[in-house]
Amino acid sequence: MNQFLGLLTQYAPLMLSGLMTTAWICTLASVLGIAVGLLLASLAGVPFRPLQWTVRGYIEIMRGLPILILLFVLYYGGPSIGIRLAAETVGVLGLGFYSAAYFAEIFRSGFESIPGGQIEAARMAGLSNRQIIRHIKLPQMLVLITPALVNQVIILVKESAVLSIITVAELTKNTTQFVNETYAIIEPYLTAALLYWLLVEAVAQLGRFIERRVRF
Repeated sequence: MNQFLGLLTQYAPLMLSGLMTTAWICTLASVLGIAVGLLLASLAGVPFRPLQWTVRGYIEIMRGLPILILLFVLYYGGPSIGIRLAAETVGVLGLGFYSAAYFAEIFRSGFESIPGGQIEAARMAGLSNRQIIRHIKLPQMLVLITPALVNQVIILVKESAVLSIITVAELTKNTTQFVNETYAIIEPYLTAALLYWLLVEAVAQLGRFIERRVRF
């Protein structure tokens, strides 16, 4: 027990540093993914076939592509065409644009849940597509899609562990360092599991708060 506490005390700064890196990368990636996903879902509704096909193609490619392959292409393949990005930047962009495809599908289902009569009435009243999205579609669909959005963010947090493969010093990478330096197994991974759980629980609680706010 004393050895366990000693190891935790010694490596607490390393683990907390990894947790903070995971948190800020996932926050930025979630914001990017939600923004791009909303844009994609909005463009998919534009009555222009080539644009709709492009959006659908992006979504299908990203949903069918392992996230690790995308990260490898961005991080290791980028320099071959003159694009050099820091590992953390690749993590944000990779997770963000990858998750955007899933967020787009969530927004699409939300848009489709709005009764068509409301949209027609808004158009007859002279509202533009942008105004319809902002004042009619978004407020109603947020009530329906908030749980799905939160769930996707939680999935993104857990998928962020693959960033350790491209040398990002996030929680999993730092846990591996903990293991390699101490040859301990249980202590590092129990600590990592607890920290991931705390981060996911924080996201879930934030989601419940947002859900209550959009319902009232």
